[in-house]
Formats: sequence, C-alpha cells, structure tokens
Amino acid sequence: MPAALLTGATALERCRDEYLSHLALERNLAQNTVSGYRRDLDTYIAFLINRGVTDPDAVSRRDTEDFAAAKRAAGYAGSSIVRALSAAKGMHRFLVREGLATAHPTATIRLPKRDANLPDYITVEQATALLDQDFPATATGCRDHAVLEVLYGCGLRASELCDLTERDVYLDDEFLRVTGKGSKERLAPLMGTARQALASYLDGARAELAGHARGASSLSVFLNARGGRLSRQSVHAICERYGRAAGIEGLHPHTLRHSFATHMLAGGADLRVLQEILGHADISTTQIYTHVDRTQITEEYLAAHPRA
Repeated sequence: MPAALLTGATALERCRDEYLSHLALERNLAQNTVSGYRRDLDTYIAFLINRGVTDPDAVSRRDTEDFAAAKRAAGYAGSSIVRALSAAKGMHRFLVREGLATAHPTATIRLPKRDANLPDYITVEQATALLDQDFPATATGCRDHAVLEVLYGCGLRASELCDLTERDVYLDDEFLRVTGKGSKERLAPLMGTARQALASYLDGARAELAGHARGASSLSVFLNARGGRLSRQSVHAICERYGRAAGIEGLHPHTLRHSFATHMLAGGADLRVLQEILGHADISTTQIYTHVDRTQITEEYLAAHPRA
C-alpha cells in the first residue's frame, strides 16, 4: 500500500492495523499476543495524536521519548514501558521496510532495563497441600483436581491447558502435545499424579460433563458444567478457590507454572530440558528460575548457619 494512501487524520491507526495484520497473518502470532500489541500501540498512538502527530513520518524521537517518560511519570512498571516501546519500535521498523513510511524515530532508542521481579511460586509443601486436599466427589471436582495437577505437573499456561484436545493426550506414552505461543507445538511429560488425575477425569467425569452439551460435544479435554470448553477465567477461579482452601491466597495458574519450573530446577533438572518443556524460545527466559533458586538457597543459608 503506497504511503500516500495512509496520510490524514487516521494514518497512524491504519499503520497500526497494517502491522497487526502482519503479526497475525505473516508471523502467525497467537491472538492473545496480537491483542497485547494492539493495547500497547493504542496507548502510543493516542499519546501521539493528543499532541497533534497523525502521520507516521511526522513522529520524532523526542515524541517517543516523551511517551516513555509519560508512562514512567504515571507509575507504570519498567516491564510495561519496555513492552510498549518494543511494540512501537516493531511497528516503525515494519513501516519503513514495507515502504509505508520513511522515518524510523525509534531506531536508535535503547529499551530501558526490565524490572528484575522474580516470579511468584509456592513451596513444595504448599503444592502438596493444594493437590492432596479433598476434592468434591463430582464430575467438576474430578476435573478441578486434574486441572491443578496438569498445571503444576506439566508446567502449562492456562491458555495451553484450555486448548488441549483429546488427540493431544497420550496417556500410554506419558506426554501431552501442547500448542504454545505463536502456535508452536511441543511435548510436555505427563507422569506421576498428573497422569493419574487426568486419566481418572477422562475415565468418566469428562463424558458426564460432555453429556450436558446442548449441541455438538466439544473436543476440548477440559469442559465446563455445560459441556463446553473450559475458559481461562474458569481456570483462574479454580486455582483461587482451591488455593484458598489450602491456605494459599490469590493462587494464579501462572504461579503453578513458575512453581513447576522452580521445583524442577531445585531438583536438578537441566536448564535446556526445562526450556523445552516450558516452550521458551530463548534460554534467557528460563534462566530467571536460576535466580529464584539462588534466592531460596540464600534464605535457607541465612536461616540455618550460626555465623550467617
């Protein structure tokens, strides 16, 4: 599309839409990821339009720096600012490459360092209390137990768990086929109590829930009380409810994923193996758990050593 067709009051919005279409159709990014880019670019473009900048070639480096400064002044976390600037840099780079703009105002801007926040995780004792509690002897109780066991036992994201279909489960071979970010597939080990809980759920409880469907039965592994696909919001509610019953307030599905990784690493798992199981594209993402492990070691040393 010629750059001339993108001029006018809505030029920046049109550029944004071109870039988002590129991310979804050509780079095949997940819908949730593209939605995140849209939110960040919406705030960026709204800031520019508010100061009278409506054309991509009219955006200056100073505009982008002021945008970052405004977010800092508003109290946004460093990680949020990095994410928004990264989205802006990606859009401007795309526009120049595609001939939709000539200016690249973010080319020489360095992204600020992300906050060094360590991921939340629960202890092994808390995980045991969570998963060994008494679950209701109902189809949904059996499902909830399997949900928690698979999240913690396989290190899945909530969206990955909800996307599982019956053909992704290989009980005899003890693995799950998981579709992660960017529609990339990986294999996650399915063993121990996670396999037992999932097998028990598939043995009868799932069929009972599927029987409540008014239309065609869903192929999803985890179903809601109406026989449809379990939503991420429902998975969050399951974690919070059973976490509270086990004395863990505000338990989040991602906390169980973090706990899986932390406990695996503490137990001697290889970092590269952990990277494959979690589906991280970059080993640096997985390395955050080495910091968690060192923090735990330090705390235990300080608590136990008489001269610490």
